[in-house]
Amino acid sequence: MGTDDAFAELGLAAGASEGEVKAAWRRLASQWHPDRNGSADAVTRMQRINQAFEEIRRAGFRAVSEASAADADDAAPHPATDPGAGHDEQDGGETAFGDDAGTRRQRRPIHRKVKLTLEEAAAGCIKVLRGKVTETCRTCAGAGHQVLGGNCARCGGSGAVHKRSFFGWPTGLAECEACLGGGIARQPCAACRGSGKTAARSYQVKVRIPQGVRHGDLLHVDGRRLRPERLPADLEIRVEFLAHEVFKLDDDGTLRCEVPIDGFAWIAERPVQVPTLAGLQPLQPSRSRVSYCLKGQGFPVERGGARGDQWVTLVPMFPKQLSTDQQILLDQLCATTSGAGRPRSA
Repeated sequence: MGTDDAFAELGLAAGASEGEVKAAWRRLASQWHPDRNGSADAVTRMQRINQAFEEIRRAGFRAVSEASAADADDAAPHPATDPGAGHDEQDGGETAFGDDAGTRRQRRPIHRKVKLTLEEAAAGCIKVLRGKVTETCRTCAGAGHQVLGGNCARCGGSGAVHKRSFFGWPTGLAECEACLGGGIARQPCAACRGSGKTAARSYQVKVRIPQGVRHGDLLHVDGRRLRPERLPADLEIRVEFLAHEVFKLDDDGTLRCEVPIDGFAWIAERPVQVPTLAGLQPLQPSRSRVSYCLKGQGFPVERGGARGDQWVTLVPMFPKQLSTDQQILLDQLCATTSGAGRPRSA
């Protein structure tokens, strides 16, 4: 229940004063309290009245008007992202949700992060999401108390008590803590022990990551479609890439990597194994170049689309010091390209 809805539930205009809110609450509570009203809707209506009062009180009586204006500015719909998402296999924090599933699913989703390798992001995968969730107590509608009816025993129904100094002299009035200034007798809810929330329960769901997501993407998942159990709200998951030891990703989907190889094998043009997102693949090098383009072996250009290219740069590595046998072989190689100390071209 939003702030504007809470005012409407009490029959007030948005931005009503604290006195008007408390007066409306007392009037409606006296009318709909189950001890005084025998209709079938009395309990439900009383819960909604309590929930509306608590919503306005939590928002702050003085800041209500500003909050209502901010809610009106933010009321424009925002576009949703793709329905697939994932999360790392790690424990999550505790999240609270209300029983108004439609409203809470839009306004208060579960915000999480998922860290993926480039391989997982390119191919797509299934991740396991674990965490804890609490819901609004249905007995007291999240108020944390139940209205008993009649005047509060502590303040006599005035909603205020006298403050006294250290010497016992009266120094003014303060809001009654027993009725929170409402003046109506109440008691803590036994079902939630006054917290307004149910006990935290653990959950574990599987979600699918679509192929081709990028770092920083915000993915949306319908909590009602999760398996093996549902969640009382949707998931909004921020994608983060783990640093890769080999690959670097360009914005256009081009994948780049440098592969050190044996310098002598490169001279001899021996086949080498180079890494790709799908695993090692053979490459036939040439002494005339060190950069090679692997078509279609890069990252998806668009989510779920075709892959870009991968550029592999070979880095020939030679030993800093040659062994005796290597030096002899190099001398023999030099002898095959020269004659009498002169190049054959001479």
